[in-house]
Amino acid sequence: MNLINEASPHFHGSSTTFKVMGAVCLALVPTLIAATVLYGLAAPLLVLVCIATALVCEHLCCIIMKRESTAGDLSCVVTAMLLAFTLPANCPFWVAVLGTAFSIVVVKMLFGGIGCNIANPAVAGRVFIMVALPSALSSYPDVVGKSLDAITGATPLAMAAQGSMPYSYLDLFLGNHAGALGETCILTLLIGYIFLLAVKVVDAWATLPFIGTVAVITALGGQDVVFELLSGGLALGAFFMATDYTTTPMTPKGKIIFGVGCGLITALVRLFASAPEGVAFSILFMNMFVPLIDRYTRSQPVGGVKNAIV
Repeated sequence: MNLINEASPHFHGSSTTFKVMGAVCLALVPTLIAATVLYGLAAPLLVLVCIATALVCEHLCCIIMKRESTAGDLSCVVTAMLLAFTLPANCPFWVAVLGTAFSIVVVKMLFGGIGCNIANPAVAGRVFIMVALPSALSSYPDVVGKSLDAITGATPLAMAAQGSMPYSYLDLFLGNHAGALGETCILTLLIGYIFLLAVKVVDAWATLPFIGTVAVITALGGQDVVFELLSGGLALGAFFMATDYTTTPMTPKGKIIFGVGCGLITALVRLFASAPEGVAFSILFMNMFVPLIDRYTRSQPVGGVKNAIV
């Protein structure tokens, strides 16, 4: 028998990257179904384009880097689905391909692959499209069958910024309005998040402070809190992006700080910036502080010197 002397911990759990990412993909399926019902076949086609691009890009990167392919661990599929969920159903396929390639190649693989990236790839891909190709996100298709001419229009946040709000709370909760694929039906996002909580894939340490901070700041700013919580990408970001293993702090205290920071930036952007939404920017900004947050919130060994390990 060979004895191997390695650093602790030695406990081996049954969870694998494939199982964890598979659970996230499964949690996103209800929202994909809702998007298909709301916006037609364009929604699943856009998601499939992003997934295919992600798989090809990650596999090719592994070949170039002379590494075993990690495309099969489903992490790139999760990135592709989340990025697609931030896009409108009428987004050109070439824009989705470009954004997905940026997420996988530049943000994920160039930093070493899963577990090494310093920013959430899906969020970074969304911001890349917003900055480089803003016209692709200038209009959003309305719900199928809601209007005879299938008009495209602004999201509820953009309409509220212009002083118009034709949607009820129920419309916002069920996704009965124009918007991105995964930013509309709060009900299905909540179902997916509760599933991930139940199987212990994610926790609420960052999510609740994120949402709570947005509620408090927007209330102090005189806004309709319920509207703010049900509109935009807050639910998608808080449930599925602020819970990412790699780009969020490791400790509960650190996750709370991260969530509060995301909520604060999101609320300030919504209140004072020209852009109606700030979820993607807030998560990307706070991603940069994760190493610092981890350093000052990690538990110290008994007898150890505080912050001695860097």
